[in-house]
Amino acid sequence: MSFSHLALIAISSMLVNNFVMAKFLGCCPFLGVSGKIKTAVGMGVAVTFVMALASLFTWLVQYHLLVPLGLGYLRTIAFILVIAALVQFVEMVIQKFSPALYHSLGVYLPLITTNCAVLGVAILNIDAEYSLLEALINGTFGGLGFLLVIVLMAGIREKLETARIPAALRGFPITLIAAGLMAIAFFGFSGLIK
Repeated sequence: MSFSHLALIAISSMLVNNFVMAKFLGCCPFLGVSGKIKTAVGMGVAVTFVMALASLFTWLVQYHLLVPLGLGYLRTIAFILVIAALVQFVEMVIQKFSPALYHSLGVYLPLITTNCAVLGVAILNIDAEYSLLEALINGTFGGLGFLLVIVLMAGIREKLETARIPAALRGFPITLIAAGLMAIAFFGFSGLIK
């Protein structure tokens, strides 16, 4: 396993195969929490942290518990339980150290448990037969890709608040148009990896 191989996984999960822009996973918090940059950064960091730890712990659960016991068919249930425990931990930490961020994230913070990007990265790590290090890199950089796109979208949405937009497109319609244009822009990264 070379450094270039690990760098390829990192760039791929962050830009080329971005969970939101290319795989369309995690769209709910992407659209729901991207109204302000500060809130988007908080959610992006929380999701990155959970995705990295979920990649680590789900890999360990898969290869040191489920496979040896012949319980591979319980993968999804086991992964959801691991992710739920990690989200509870993150929620308690944010509530303790940043009550303002905790309240601004609202219902979206516990919904990280059901964020399909977090479960998606855990399952994709196993399906791709990544080693522990590869899974950790994929999860961490996948989370950083989520952070990147949610902060970019928050910046765009803040600019759109002062833009002259036709009445029929104000609010959610222009947000969906901006998200679509972002997805097209991220499609341009597909030429980076052959």
